[in-house]
Amino acid sequence: MTEKKRRKTPREYMIMAIEVMKKSIQEKRKDKSVPYVGAVLVMSDGTEDTAYRGELRDGDHAEYTLLDKKNRNKDLTGSWLFVTLEPCAPGARNAPKISCAERIVNARISDVWFGIEDPDPKVDHSGINFLLENSIKVHQFDTDLHKRIKKINKEFLKGAYIRKEKAKKEKSIPKDELNKKAEHTDIESLSKEALQLYIDKTGGKLKFNSSKFLQELKQLELLDTDNNNYIPTGNAILLFGKNPRLKFQQASVKAKVNYGNGEIDVQSFDDALVFIPDKVESWIKKVIPESFERSKFKREKIPFFPTEVIREAIINAIVHRDYSIDGAKVQLEITPDKIIVKSPGKPIPPVTIVKLQNFTATSFSRNKKLTFIFNKMDLMEETSVGMDTYRSLRDKYKLPLPIISFEEPNLIVAFPRIPDAVRDISSNKAIEKLNDEELAGYDFVKTRGEVSRKEYAEYFAISDKTALRHLTKMRFLDLIGDNGEKINSPKYRYAYNG
Repeated sequence: MTEKKRRKTPREYMIMAIEVMKKSIQEKRKDKSVPYVGAVLVMSDGTEDTAYRGELRDGDHAEYTLLDKKNRNKDLTGSWLFVTLEPCAPGARNAPKISCAERIVNARISDVWFGIEDPDPKVDHSGINFLLENSIKVHQFDTDLHKRIKKINKEFLKGAYIRKEKAKKEKSIPKDELNKKAEHTDIESLSKEALQLYIDKTGGKLKFNSSKFLQELKQLELLDTDNNNYIPTGNAILLFGKNPRLKFQQASVKAKVNYGNGEIDVQSFDDALVFIPDKVESWIKKVIPESFERSKFKREKIPFFPTEVIREAIINAIVHRDYSIDGAKVQLEITPDKIIVKSPGKPIPPVTIVKLQNFTATSFSRNKKLTFIFNKMDLMEETSVGMDTYRSLRDKYKLPLPIISFEEPNLIVAFPRIPDAVRDISSNKAIEKLNDEELAGYDFVKTRGEVSRKEYAEYFAISDKTALRHLTKMRFLDLIGDNGEKINSPKYRYAYNG
């Protein structure tokens, strides 16, 4: 679909789907609550149509109503679909009914945006996987919109999670290695201090060695049983183990700082994961050179680089990394001009390298239990992968935006500390032709998506003539484009190419 035919931004279609969702008609069922679902279809010619659950017939899914009832005789090749809930997966519906994911593939939809995952064990990411396996591009709604969808679907989600837990107990969902019992370990393999930290962070009142607390860990699937003995799972060993590397040799953060004067300091963090964020942050504060702020008639020591940004990058690395890659460790490298965090493993769909590079990715962790516990301990947001933090570096700290890439086997997040480091790190040779002011301007366009010349000039407090020179140069270098409007139109905007 061309930019000119698209009448609204993807976010506007997301909001439209949420408004349509609110019209959903609830079925009179006693066995379970059903979801509120809204869908928006954007056809290749730019025309739109909407549907909501139960709109034409009791119980009909929004996607079925939209694709099969309202637009069955139309060629939907290349259309976009926005739906507030992950489409149901093959096998989720009783024969002869087919799933919404299959209907979407059959309709030759090119792109699907979904709001939240469906935790029901019959779906639970398999709808997304089916779309991806059939070469459909899958995106997620903006993070701030998830709460709106979850709020109206509170009862449905509560029931879906209960069904999910029941299915796990019945072993209808296969466990990955981290969810299995960690062989040759027992309850003594867990650190009392780590467990106490978990209790303190979550506001618990139970003692770490009480039967009620152990039962709580079992309900969280962090403990299993064998002959009436508690056995930690792989997740429990990583989170709370006395020495996680005895079981997972790759469970380590290797840190190195090069001060630029020939002096190098190295450190290895091999602790239980719940200890690592604070320990890394303490080490960072010691090794990152400090500068002095003398404004407002007082002298204040401030970090040359915000430690909370590195902390968040490390948390994302240890929580989302692939622990199945033998020998691969999280790495932190600090030099005078840049900071690099390497995390083993490719991002899992629908997160892509491009979305990470554009700071538009939403969180999909391969290690959902680790993510859940870190969120429960208030160490991270369950729906965030640091995108807002990374995007704010230029505005909040006057620092260049991070550069994200993938080099087997690591996802690499590089934080330039000076403009010259941006030119050195970036794989885009056109970046080398921008001066420091233009680099800041490029970051501004990148974080906003679309900007007018007036907005650009006002933000940097420069003349319209200088703003036009910057933006024209970036266009000439093919670093940015436009929104498809005529250049003399008041709606004309410069747009980031990513």
